[in-house]
Amino acid sequence: MLRTAIIVGVLLGSSLQAWAQNTQTRFWNLTKETLSEFYLAKAGTNQWGFNQCKNDRDGTVSVNERLRLTETPAGQYDAKLVDVKGRICFAKNITVKEGEIFSLEESDLKDCNK
Repeated sequence: MLRTAIIVGVLLGSSLQAWAQNTQTRFWNLTKETLSEFYLAKAGTNQWGFNQCKNDRDGTVSVNERLRLTETPAGQYDAKLVDVKGRICFAKNITVKEGEIFSLEESDLKDCNK
């Protein structure tokens, strides 16, 4: 009986860990460039959070790569993106839902400079 309880506990723990990993909020880079910096601010403000690219192993988000976001509750955000070529762009009024994936495409980027 104890053995069965231990096995069930291990399986349940593994399942919960897999579920938690699948419910993390992620950004999907569908722009045409690899990003070296990705910041979010509550929509309409310039209070940028930390560089979310630091959550990635190599510190960048390649085209078609997904980035795990931290410290980002659900809400409306503006984004500031810096690509590896130094181009800075913004995207406005992005809906972020906790545990879901949102993407930005090249057409979503505004006010790009360089």
